[in-house]
Amino acid sequence: MGFVLRWIFAFVLLAATFNPTEWNFVRWARSNYETQMSLTVLLGLLLFIGYIIYLRATLRSIGGIGMILVAAVVAALIWVLYDWRVLRLDNRDLNIWMGLIALATVLGIGLSWSLVRRKISGQADVDDIDE
Repeated sequence: MGFVLRWIFAFVLLAATFNPTEWNFVRWARSNYETQMSLTVLLGLLLFIGYIIYLRATLRSIGGIGMILVAAVVAALIWVLYDWRVLRLDNRDLNIWMGLIALATVLGIGLSWSLVRRKISGQADVDDIDE
Protein backbone atom coordinates (compact mmCIF):
# COMPACT_ATOMS: atom_id res chain seq x y z
CA MET A 1 0.00 0.00 0.00
CA GLY A 2 2.96 2.33 0.64
CA PHE A 3 4.07 2.30 -3.00
CA VAL A 4 0.54 3.00 -4.19
CA LEU A 5 0.27 6.06 -1.94
CA ARG A 6 3.67 7.35 -3.07
CA TRP A 7 2.67 6.80 -6.70
CA ILE A 8 -0.69 8.57 -6.17
CA PHE A 9 1.02 11.58 -4.57
CA ALA A 10 3.53 11.71 -7.44
CA PHE A 11 0.71 11.50 -9.98
CA VAL A 12 -1.27 14.24 -8.21
CA LEU A 13 1.83 16.46 -8.12
CA LEU A 14 2.45 15.96 -11.84
CA ALA A 15 -1.22 16.26 -12.85
CA ALA A 16 -1.71 19.37 -10.71
CA THR A 17 1.19 20.96 -12.55
CA PHE A 18 0.05 20.04 -16.07
CA ASN A 19 -2.56 17.83 -17.67
CA PRO A 20 -4.70 18.02 -20.82
CA THR A 21 -7.73 19.43 -18.98
CA GLU A 22 -8.25 23.05 -18.00
CA TRP A 23 -7.64 22.17 -14.34
CA ASN A 24 -3.87 22.53 -13.96
CA PHE A 25 -1.41 25.02 -12.54
CA VAL A 26 0.30 25.91 -15.83
CA ARG A 27 -2.93 26.89 -17.56
CA TRP A 28 -4.27 28.69 -14.48
CA ALA A 29 -1.00 30.58 -13.93
CA ARG A 30 -0.86 31.73 -17.55
CA SER A 31 -4.29 33.27 -17.33
CA ASN A 32 -4.08 34.67 -13.77
CA TYR A 33 -0.48 35.65 -13.09
CA GLU A 34 -1.14 39.37 -13.71
CA THR A 35 -4.11 39.65 -11.36
CA GLN A 36 -3.07 37.03 -8.78
CA MET A 37 0.72 37.05 -8.94
CA SER A 38 1.25 36.43 -5.21
CA LEU A 39 -0.99 33.34 -5.25
CA THR A 40 0.66 32.13 -8.45
CA VAL A 41 4.10 32.43 -6.87
CA LEU A 42 2.94 30.70 -3.66
CA LEU A 43 1.38 27.76 -5.50
CA GLY A 44 4.37 27.52 -7.82
CA LEU A 45 6.72 27.37 -4.84
CA LEU A 46 4.60 24.66 -3.17
CA LEU A 47 4.72 22.58 -6.35
CA PHE A 48 8.46 23.21 -6.62
CA ILE A 49 8.98 21.97 -3.05
CA GLY A 50 7.02 18.81 -3.92
CA TYR A 51 9.26 18.24 -6.94
CA ILE A 52 12.40 18.79 -4.89
CA ILE A 53 11.26 16.22 -2.31
CA TYR A 54 10.41 13.62 -4.95
CA LEU A 55 13.42 14.21 -7.19
CA ARG A 56 15.92 14.33 -4.33
CA ALA A 57 14.59 11.10 -2.83
CA THR A 58 14.51 9.43 -6.25
CA LEU A 59 18.03 10.50 -7.14
CA ARG A 60 19.36 9.34 -3.77
CA SER A 61 17.52 6.05 -4.04
CA ILE A 62 17.97 4.88 -7.62
CA GLY A 63 20.13 7.63 -9.13
CA GLY A 64 20.00 9.11 -12.58
CA ILE A 65 20.77 5.82 -14.32
CA GLY A 66 18.04 4.10 -12.31
CA MET A 67 15.56 6.78 -13.34
CA ILE A 68 16.52 6.25 -16.98
CA LEU A 69 16.18 2.47 -16.61
CA VAL A 70 12.73 2.69 -15.01
CA ALA A 71 11.63 5.15 -17.71
CA ALA A 72 12.99 2.79 -20.37
CA VAL A 73 11.04 -0.16 -18.92
CA VAL A 74 7.84 1.91 -18.89
CA ALA A 75 8.51 3.06 -22.47
CA ALA A 76 9.11 -0.55 -23.54
CA LEU A 77 5.81 -1.56 -21.92
CA ILE A 78 4.01 1.16 -23.87
CA TRP A 79 5.75 -0.03 -27.04
CA VAL A 80 4.60 -3.62 -26.41
CA LEU A 81 1.02 -2.46 -25.80
CA TYR A 82 1.17 -0.45 -29.03
CA ASP A 83 2.56 -3.40 -30.99
CA TRP A 84 -0.18 -5.68 -29.63
CA ARG A 85 -2.76 -3.08 -30.70
CA VAL A 86 -3.96 -2.63 -27.11
CA LEU A 87 -2.94 1.01 -27.23
CA ARG A 88 -3.26 3.68 -29.90
CA LEU A 89 -1.03 6.74 -29.94
CA ASP A 90 -3.11 9.08 -32.10
CA ASN A 91 -4.94 10.67 -29.14
CA ARG A 92 -2.91 13.65 -27.81
CA ASP A 93 -4.71 13.78 -24.47
CA LEU A 94 -4.23 10.06 -23.85
CA ASN A 95 -0.53 10.43 -24.67
CA ILE A 96 -0.19 13.20 -22.08
CA TRP A 97 -1.95 11.07 -19.43
CA MET A 98 0.33 8.13 -20.28
CA GLY A 99 3.35 10.41 -19.90
CA LEU A 100 2.08 11.53 -16.49
CA ILE A 101 1.57 7.92 -15.45
CA ALA A 102 5.06 7.01 -16.66
CA LEU A 103 6.68 9.89 -14.78
CA ALA A 104 4.65 9.12 -11.65
CA THR A 105 5.86 5.52 -11.89
CA VAL A 106 9.49 6.65 -12.05
CA LEU A 107 9.02 8.96 -9.05
CA GLY A 108 6.96 6.40 -7.10
CA ILE A 109 9.57 3.68 -7.59
CA GLY A 110 12.34 6.10 -6.74
CA LEU A 111 10.67 7.14 -3.51
CA SER A 112 9.92 3.54 -2.54
CA TRP A 113 13.13 1.84 -3.63
CA SER A 114 15.10 2.26 -0.39
CA LEU A 115 12.29 0.60 1.52
CA VAL A 116 12.09 -2.26 -0.98
CA ARG A 117 15.87 -2.74 -0.94
CA ARG A 118 15.88 -2.83 2.87
CA LYS A 119 13.13 -5.49 2.96
CA ILE A 120 14.80 -7.63 0.29
CA SER A 121 18.40 -7.41 1.51
CA GLY A 122 17.94 -6.61 5.20
CA GLN A 123 20.44 -3.77 4.80
CA ALA A 124 19.54 -0.23 5.76
CA ASP A 125 20.88 2.81 3.96
CA VAL A 126 23.22 4.97 6.01
CA ASP A 127 20.62 7.76 5.93
CA ASP A 128 17.99 5.39 7.37
CA ILE A 129 19.77 4.56 10.65
CA ASP A 130 18.23 6.31 13.65
CA GLU A 131 20.39 7.09 16.65
